[in-house]
Amino acid sequence: MAGATGRDFTRREVLGRATRAGAGAYLFGALPALERAFPALGEERPNILFVFSDDHAVQAISAYGSRINHTPHIDRIATEGAIFLNSFCTNSICAPSRAVVLTGKHSHVNGKIDNSAQDPFDTGQPTFNKALQAAGYQTAMIGKWHLRSDPEGFDFWQVLPGQGHYYNPDFRTPDGQVRMEGYVTDLVTDLSLQWLERERDPDRPFLLMCQHKAPHRNWMPGPDHLMTYEDVEIPEPESLFDDYLNRASPAALQEMSIREHLQPAYDLKITPEAPEDPDDPFPGYARMTPAQRAAWDAAYGPRNTRFREANPQGDDRVRWYYQRYIKDYLRCIAGIDDNVGRMLAYLDDTGLARDTLVIYCSDQGFYLGEHGWYDKRWMYEESLSMPLLARWPGRIAPGTRIPHLVQNIDYAPTFLEMAGEPVPGDIQGESLLGLLTGRTTDGWRDSIYYHYYEYPQPHRVAPHYGIRTERYKLVHYYGTGEWELFDLEEDPGELNSVYADPARSGLVDELKAELRRLREFYGDETGVGF
Repeated sequence: MAGATGRDFTRREVLGRATRAGAGAYLFGALPALERAFPALGEERPNILFVFSDDHAVQAISAYGSRINHTPHIDRIATEGAIFLNSFCTNSICAPSRAVVLTGKHSHVNGKIDNSAQDPFDTGQPTFNKALQAAGYQTAMIGKWHLRSDPEGFDFWQVLPGQGHYYNPDFRTPDGQVRMEGYVTDLVTDLSLQWLERERDPDRPFLLMCQHKAPHRNWMPGPDHLMTYEDVEIPEPESLFDDYLNRASPAALQEMSIREHLQPAYDLKITPEAPEDPDDPFPGYARMTPAQRAAWDAAYGPRNTRFREANPQGDDRVRWYYQRYIKDYLRCIAGIDDNVGRMLAYLDDTGLARDTLVIYCSDQGFYLGEHGWYDKRWMYEESLSMPLLARWPGRIAPGTRIPHLVQNIDYAPTFLEMAGEPVPGDIQGESLLGLLTGRTTDGWRDSIYYHYYEYPQPHRVAPHYGIRTERYKLVHYYGTGEWELFDLEEDPGELNSVYADPARSGLVDELKAELRRLREFYGDETGVGF
């Protein structure tokens, strides 16, 4: 943080400021050669396989030190490439994160600030996939799109409607909607491999966005993992029984706690002994084939019987709910990891691996019982953090660990530069190529900006914005006028705000100055100022 408010701006920041000041609106692919962030890569244009999951928390990836599961195939990407240790989102919610990834711009700029159907993402605006398509890349989008309108800038697309279903999902296509039998994570991978094998032009580089529904709520595991973790007790997070003291009031006023807000049938699959409709006791069950139902019932029937017989109450019920929730979540992750392995094996077997950048990430983090919660939205670490791993043989050294502060606004300029394409000055992110390939990156940011909007429903998470530096986090809940300050070195669990500590008043002033600078720099006039 020291010197952040007075540091020199990077070239990209200067160009971005000039653009926002009226120096001109740039379109993807229309900038002069001066606009290239680094020297061009010559004829080397990698294929890009972008594997994107939904709500996959870093604390559920063993490469990030998970103590609750093992993800060997995802870990391979880090072992054979790079892992970003401080990767964050700009707005911790599904559709806005996806819009940020596509545009390289914060939510208030790309127009998608929440999941509301009343404000769909404007697919007519410039996106990195359109620029790659115009530059000769063959582009495909398969899986969870979650931006409501039809995808644009893709030669091929087959996407889930809305959230999609885990079993026997429907897919939207340019020719209409089709239903496919099977488990959604397997099917998205099947379609991706089919496109690589049969649809792509081998003489052109490709961009394949393979985007999974899992592990999104309501956490329905696939048939291969119905019994995974059956005899395992998953460790509880230290803050499972958080009392929400020593923080701003919104933490205690939310509606996303395991204790109060998980739904027994929908979320936990605790079906009544005599459900009103045995064929549809919770969403997703009615879609199953008889064989799928039989396997499901064989797994969950005995578990539910034991729960009813035990009839846990109070904290014991919270603990039981946590175990059911976290095991189902991790079972969905196991399916993701299996299918990442399938994709990597295909690249290896076909020789495509050496020419392909593989990215694995998720749209934001998630609460796995920390603070007693599930879901995301907050600027606390568990939902602010995003997994980001990258492999590119010959360009990214195996075992690279990157500590710099990065965000999902950085993905679009990274892909453009890797393809040798110009990066428009109105993109708000910075290319990660220098970090990935070990080049000097003088002037890299030392703080990141975050803004969450969606309130009151669902979950009643109060709107807030703030900044995070390497050590500190300052959060402003502008609806209530409250602030939080966390020292992440002394309090990594963010259980004690030190905003009111007189000894920190100078630090508060410095962080507020940096917050003002970033709000001005990114042109964010939404929310209430201070």
